[in-house]
Amino acid sequence: MEYRLSQRNIPLNDAYEVIVVGGGPAGCAAAIAAAREGSKTLLIESGGFLGGMATKALVNTWCPFSDGEKVVYKGLAEKIFNAAKKGIPRVRDEDKDWVAIDYERLKRVYDEMVSSAGVDVLFLSSLCAVDMDDSRHVKAIIISNKAGLSAYKAKIYIDCTGDADLCYWAGAECVEGDENGATQPGTMCFMLSNVNTKVFFEKTDSLHPCHPDSPIHTIVESGKYDLIPDRHMVDKMVGPGTFGFNAGHIWGVDYTKPDTITKGMMDGRKIAAQFRQALADTWPEAFGDSFLAATGSVVGVRESRRIIGDYVFTIDDFMARRTFADEIMRNCYYIDIHETPAESEEQRKNGPRMTDERYERYQPGETHGLPYRCLTPKDLDNVLVAGRTVSTDRVTQGSLRVMPCCLCMGEAAGIAAAMAAKSDSLNVHTVDVQALRRRLKEEGAYIL
Repeated sequence: MEYRLSQRNIPLNDAYEVIVVGGGPAGCAAAIAAAREGSKTLLIESGGFLGGMATKALVNTWCPFSDGEKVVYKGLAEKIFNAAKKGIPRVRDEDKDWVAIDYERLKRVYDEMVSSAGVDVLFLSSLCAVDMDDSRHVKAIIISNKAGLSAYKAKIYIDCTGDADLCYWAGAECVEGDENGATQPGTMCFMLSNVNTKVFFEKTDSLHPCHPDSPIHTIVESGKYDLIPDRHMVDKMVGPGTFGFNAGHIWGVDYTKPDTITKGMMDGRKIAAQFRQALADTWPEAFGDSFLAATGSVVGVRESRRIIGDYVFTIDDFMARRTFADEIMRNCYYIDIHETPAESEEQRKNGPRMTDERYERYQPGETHGLPYRCLTPKDLDNVLVAGRTVSTDRVTQGSLRVMPCCLCMGEAAGIAAAMAAKSDSLNVHTVDVQALRRRLKEEGAYIL
């Protein structure tokens, strides 16, 4: 059944050259870069703050910024990283890998950086429709917020929604998950406060399952905690007496379907509460007086839609450490695909297995390039994509989905969008890629 909305006019804002949808790391970097290049830029974010999975989902740590020898996620990515880690307990200026995130500080870092760049920001505003000039050119987007429905028109759009919503609603070809459409599980990250840190650090510096004395092994093997069937647990001290946890899995959630997202949110809060109880039961000296201080405002999402771009980056490219003439970043993060329910059951029975060990890890100093063509949807002329939905196969999405990569993709997309907005063609496919690469290098990017 369909409902036809009564025809009515809605206000139109056509003041912007570049509009970025989604205020996660990719969107923030894209907006900063586009504005820095001289384009009047608007950043639209559905939540009340910037930062994406780090601040909305409470992901507790940055994935590594180095290849084991040097920082490879440079330019804006490194600037944001360095600003975000100042003053965090047990974090040193020279730390580069698996650095804890202070969620509130990171929100302010993004606020300051987008504002300083001259970006206009709209919070609590959601993309709800895309209007097309023809089959390849986005004419305007429709935004919903407390003002009602509004249309925004730009020369170039950057889709940083994390789910390729703008591209998908514009009719671009997208794929989701594996051959059956199944995606990696999500996680409801959470914070425990009033942890006895003296006791904690006298015994360990991590509860990760790679440590044989981690309480997660006892928790899973006991069979007492039905919502904790596997050993996924990443913890970081994020403040005095306070630990952030990226722990547990929520399966069967399609992050493009509101009903399954709703169930996942409710289930995730139950899982977080059970983790707190399990840790208190298993290690009462450290966690007995702890309390569940916060859960993410969204489920931590690892995978949903991916675009089909002018180039699809594959596992063969990853294994070959391939370099591209149009590369806009380098990456060294391993293939990080979280297990299926069947693999989780195997872990319960036989002990932990790192599923990413199915794929060879890079040695120190090794990286691969990512081509600009992975950011350009093959079906759309005035749209770029940055973030976990760029054009890759499913396996390599498990590497490129993380925040350092998203920041680098975002900066490249922002510069490219500004270049396309200044051109007569308004076509992201005809951007002078070597000029783009020169600008990236001038801003400190690491590319070959």
